[in-house]
Amino acid sequence: MSYIPHLPRPEYPRPQLVRERWMNLNGEWQFEFDHGQSGRERELYKADSLSQRIVVPFCPESKLSGIGYKDFMNAVWYRRTFDLPKDWQGQVIKLHFGAVDYKAEVWINGVSVGTHRGGYTPFSFDITMQLLPGTNVITLAAEDATRSGLQPRGKQSGSYYSKGCDYTRTTGIWQTVWLEAVPKAHITQVKMTPDAVNGAVAFQVHSIGASQGARLTIDTSYAGAPTGSAELLLNGGNGETTIVLSEKHLWGVGQGNLYDVKLTLSDGEAQDTVTSYFGLRTVALEGMAILLNGEPVFQRLVLDQGFYPEGVYTAPTDEDLKRDIEISMGLGFNGARLHEKIFEPRFLYWADRMGYLVWGEHANWGLNLSRAHALEVFIPEWMEAIERDYNHPSIVGWCPFNETWDCNGSVQNNEVLRIIYRLTKSLDTSRPVIDTSGNYHVETDIYDIHDYEQDPEAFASHHEAFKNDGQPYDNHSHRQAYGGQPYFVSEYGGIWWSPGSDGWGYGERPKTEEEFLERYERLTRTLLDNPNICAFCYTQLYDVEQEVNGLYSYERQAKFDPELIRRVNQMPAAIEKKDLEKQ
Repeated sequence: MSYIPHLPRPEYPRPQLVRERWMNLNGEWQFEFDHGQSGRERELYKADSLSQRIVVPFCPESKLSGIGYKDFMNAVWYRRTFDLPKDWQGQVIKLHFGAVDYKAEVWINGVSVGTHRGGYTPFSFDITMQLLPGTNVITLAAEDATRSGLQPRGKQSGSYYSKGCDYTRTTGIWQTVWLEAVPKAHITQVKMTPDAVNGAVAFQVHSIGASQGARLTIDTSYAGAPTGSAELLLNGGNGETTIVLSEKHLWGVGQGNLYDVKLTLSDGEAQDTVTSYFGLRTVALEGMAILLNGEPVFQRLVLDQGFYPEGVYTAPTDEDLKRDIEISMGLGFNGARLHEKIFEPRFLYWADRMGYLVWGEHANWGLNLSRAHALEVFIPEWMEAIERDYNHPSIVGWCPFNETWDCNGSVQNNEVLRIIYRLTKSLDTSRPVIDTSGNYHVETDIYDIHDYEQDPEAFASHHEAFKNDGQPYDNHSHRQAYGGQPYFVSEYGGIWWSPGSDGWGYGERPKTEEEFLERYERLTRTLLDNPNICAFCYTQLYDVEQEVNGLYSYERQAKFDPELIRRVNQMPAAIEKKDLEKQ
């Protein structure tokens, strides 16, 4: 393995709950393949060493990991040592994993401290009791049955080679690993619900280890100026309060106005302090429009699949996450569908700061939805995702599923989709929910369809009747029924453009750049000019491996002058103009 010149992904990985005392465990770890899943029998959790080296947090399939192994891996093992700072003595020590695909078990000094199932959400363990003086050992085993039909895999290929809409797999650790020191009484969760109408924010705070009557102080500020505070006593470790803000700064498209929050839990002489932030904004549905802060905003979205040439699921740097948003906004989009993947919190952090609208989506492909067993697999991880991301103002809607096709002749279990839709609504009443993007709808707040027709005239004919208050285009009307909801063309375009290279896109590829740009404008104008369409999502922001229908290449190089795309995307939308006419 080559020398690692710096710590990979050194930034704090959890921007919604920040503490000062933490230790980044990214970098070189020992590594072992376990194709026969015999590692526990061989007691690898007690091994003095493993045979290979890997760079965490990059998956073993990636170039940046130093391994680059692309075949299926039933199980893999990781091992590394660490020494705690001396000033961490007497503190509770927590070990955090941002994400491990798929089933993980963790040992400290040969003692199991816990397990986790789910490849996209964080987990942590209190390892205080397992620590020894001096050097300690972390061992992790990850199992990944990509082809089982029993776990969400998203766009990770179920075949040896990447093909169609499926790409290189991710196994094991793919987000930051870190330690933090906390007092016995410490905050575990902060839920913030903004009320932009009344200029207030509601807090729900949970803690562990706190005495009855422990004191919680919350201070809010904007651009360094205090905007309101509260002090309360915790009951059973929990507390709720609402702060009316002295200044009102709305979060919106391109306006990443964020309030800072400092929370201090005092229990006797011990104090736990965390910092966070929130955005003051509302999302609502009215008639055929999606409202942001009470005004109709046409969502000009692009499909972002969160893949990177050298890191696969993991961005090489924090700047790469930010750069993808900059590229999108430079093309005139105001947001993205985060497609078939629960994106890492640092991406959402940049979306929050830049005023970028996103839809949160799970990686449901690979999970057989014809059986109720899917609920057992899906619900815990989806609940973890909503809990993790609830506070991000950039998330303007949830979409747990995408294209829930029948599986090996078995149709989707509609009750699975209905239950997940209703569960999502119960966990978050502040955002709209799409049950499944494209097909097959069961119960949904917004009715979305996918339309990859490449002929601009035929595409326009699909949507002409709805433009004149007739019925909307629905390419799956035999399995789903429109019920008058706001209407969203959540996948379109996918225009094939890769001169001199192989790959695929939708339909017949244009012969010239001029033909591409004309097709792009005519398809997009059809949607913008329709007063009953509230949003579009173009496929896609950048190429991913063999799928070469991006506006940028996989290496994030522009295929066209971005200004030409931006001008089309920024044309006025009829649904926005219709509201202005009412005024």
